[in-house]
Amino acid sequence: MAERAWPIQLIFKSAERELRVTFEGGEERRIPFELLRVESPSAEVQGHGPGQKKWLTGKDAVEVTAADPVGRYAVRLTFSDGHDSGIFSWDYLYELGEDPEARLTEHHDAAANATGRSR
Repeated sequence: MAERAWPIQLIFKSAERELRVTFEGGEERRIPFELLRVESPSAEVQGHGPGQKKWLTGKDAVEVTAADPVGRYAVRLTFSDGHDSGIFSWDYLYELGEDPEARLTEHHDAAANATGRSR
């Protein structure tokens, strides 16, 4: 994987419910809070192995209530529903910011399939 630029700014926009990450060189990624929550890299969400991912629903109104740096490589986010065990690396934030609307749609569809509900 090619080395990515470092983030130079993280702005949490509560009104828009999104995180805006600006990387060196000026590239900006906008990531909805809902996507951050449902794709948290924590074992609580991703599980400990293949096929263990939890497909979360009802997180469209979640807020980010705190952000704490983890070394020089990541940030730990705390959400309004109490979730606080996800450590988001800069590479993972960059990845989540690639077509976030499509990622949310994929998640919603998978969650609907997993719970037997239609969208």
